[in-house]
Amino acid sequence: MDMQTEKIELAKRLLDTEDKNIIDAVKSIFKNFDADHEWGDLPEKVISDVQESIRQIDAGLEISHDKARETYKKWL
Repeated sequence: MDMQTEKIELAKRLLDTEDKNIIDAVKSIFKNFDADHEWGDLPEKVISDVQESIRQIDAGLEISHDKARETYKKWL
């Protein structure tokens, strides 16, 4: 089966399903794929640090820019 035929078959199956788990799984695959390519050539450490910062912000643990500047002004 060629690539175009496979894509059409997958699209048909996705359109025909009412199973939210399947839809969520497909969305997750695309989200993960997009996330993998979003970072380009950044080192793994930079990526993990940014992702940890995002988790902290989502948890309400962020510090304002002004507060950070005040705390670390001796190094600025």
